Amino acid sequence: MELTDWIVVLVVTLMAIAFFCGRTPANWSRENRARRLAGARMLVLAACSLWAALLLAARGLFALDGVLGLHPAPLEALTGVTILIVCACYWLIRGSKLLKPRRLFNAC
Repeated sequence: MELTDWIVVLVVTLMAIAFFCGRTPANWSRENRARRLAGARMLVLAACSLWAALLLAARGLFALDGVLGLHPAPLEALTGVTILIVCACYWLIRGSKLLKPRRLFNAC
């Protein structure tokens, strides 16, 4: 895949997140809107991190010419990919928790 294709995939993903997370009912409080905005922001971070990890894996590990002619060591590339995927998972979990509505009564 060319770099343009990768950028198009990222833009489509970010537009989908903005479309599904940007809608809030008019009667929500500022606190709920702030939670929803923070959740959407964390989902955007997760999408960007996962996109960067996949790009690094595709261009750094599986490309014949490497990243701009450079040939990173496989261990370095795998370490970067792993760190980015762990960050993406963390932001995805935190963002999805913030997008859920708060419960009024918690059964302890």
